[in-house]
Amino acid sequence: MKVQLIHPPLYLNVHAMTALRPSLPLGLAYIGAVLREAGYEVSMLDAVAEAPEQVTQSEKKKQLFALGLTPQQIVDRLDPEADVFGLTNMWTFSWPLVRELIQKMKARFPDKPIVCGGEHFSGLPELSMQQAPLDYIVRGEGEEGALEVFNGIRLGADKVDWSAVPGIWYRAPDGTPVESSSSRARIQAVDDIPWPAWDLIDIDVYNEQGFINGLNQGKTIPILATRGCPYQCTYCASPNMWTTRWYARDAKDVVDEMQFYKEHYGATNFPFQDLTAILKRDWIIEFCNELKARKLDVTWQFPSGTRCEVIDDEVARLLAETGGKSLALAPESGSERTRKLIQKRMKTDALLSACKASAKAGLNVTAFIVIAFPHDTAEDLQHTAKLARQLGRIGIDDIAVGFFFPIPNTQLYKELMEKGRVTHEDDFLLTPIFANEEKLLPENNYCDHLDAKQLTRWKYRLLLNFYLTSFAFHPTKPFRIVWNALLGRETRKLETYLVDLRKKLGIAIRSRLGRGPAKKSEPATA
Repeated sequence: MKVQLIHPPLYLNVHAMTALRPSLPLGLAYIGAVLREAGYEVSMLDAVAEAPEQVTQSEKKKQLFALGLTPQQIVDRLDPEADVFGLTNMWTFSWPLVRELIQKMKARFPDKPIVCGGEHFSGLPELSMQQAPLDYIVRGEGEEGALEVFNGIRLGADKVDWSAVPGIWYRAPDGTPVESSSSRARIQAVDDIPWPAWDLIDIDVYNEQGFINGLNQGKTIPILATRGCPYQCTYCASPNMWTTRWYARDAKDVVDEMQFYKEHYGATNFPFQDLTAILKRDWIIEFCNELKARKLDVTWQFPSGTRCEVIDDEVARLLAETGGKSLALAPESGSERTRKLIQKRMKTDALLSACKASAKAGLNVTAFIVIAFPHDTAEDLQHTAKLARQLGRIGIDDIAVGFFFPIPNTQLYKELMEKGRVTHEDDFLLTPIFANEEKLLPENNYCDHLDAKQLTRWKYRLLLNFYLTSFAFHPTKPFRIVWNALLGRETRKLETYLVDLRKKLGIAIRSRLGRGPAKKSEPATA
């Protein structure tokens, strides 16, 4: 049976003050590998890789641009010989775009099943099936669920009791969305999962365009060494996407994968997409020692954030010695009260200790800060400003300050839903893409104690508290930042932001002048 997997286009916000960029679709590459190992003929239609310089401006939100092929262009390129289509969507803010794509796909091929997965579909499965003519949703960790769904389709959909397939949504004979009777257990034998099928994807295009999650330190392929997170932060989708079980791959197998990518693809830079990679001290030391023994001469990093508790002088030194150039820590707030309310189990002393060890070892460190939680007060943000100054004195490289937004199927989202503060309208679903803009709009503010203008001022106050302190105690840093940014070199998050800023300005200028690949979107695009 022929399966065509689809990586849809995604929205970019040219006003966002962030270095977040599109990156290789790791989840789809895993699904492709599992299906191919099971005997399926698998192909990939990657909207980003096939049109990496095409941006389509939204009619409704002028600062939004869809990167990649348009939905109609994707439909025109679908393989008519494919028996079934598989599609992913991680970010809910891209749902209006993906919804349009699914509608057009079904209009062209009404009899071909469409199977969907990813964080958006896991968070809002019923809404997705109500708004788009997709046939199946695989929730949570995708490999086993996707394989079972595709096996059922191959056998014959009318011969399968879909209610007994764990962790999926499907359609009843009358078309009504139905959830199966049980959730799916997490995969424990993570070393048995085949490595991602990167041969299905144009790795070179992503690297040529700088579409890399983290610092651009050379030819890049993302890695997943661990799965899940044992914590239950109230703002995070992980407990419902992955459950609270954490499983680590064998450290040797992870290094085998890195070595394979270096030898076969020329990759030398590996961003780890793990939710919480540094959780067990023994594992990270074993991993570093394995890298050290092989002398691979690669760089690797944790751009998505990790825990700080096990990072001491020995661990930080090993990270630096083995090419672990960069890591992000996520205290979210300097207020112990806020961290308790959001169930962020991280103590300030542990954070500062890890930052000191990392700075001493010469590691690049970014701290993620979130403001405008529903309960945040000026006093909480004063504690965060104090933390920003402490981090600046220690010598970490960057902080990233974003505004809180409710992620579907999280505890805070459910609480706000009960209060009537959130809806499923497109304007709400787009909220996350505005979280890193230069100012907070009133309609995107969920804080009970501070208005949007006050929170915007707090954002810049926190940034100034950090960077002015950092530059005062480390006066050579601003000169290195400017020099590296001018050369297009990325050694820290601020440099990545400045490099990307030039690209975003180019997109905006081309759009205003009506030149280049930017063009107006069709009216149906959100």
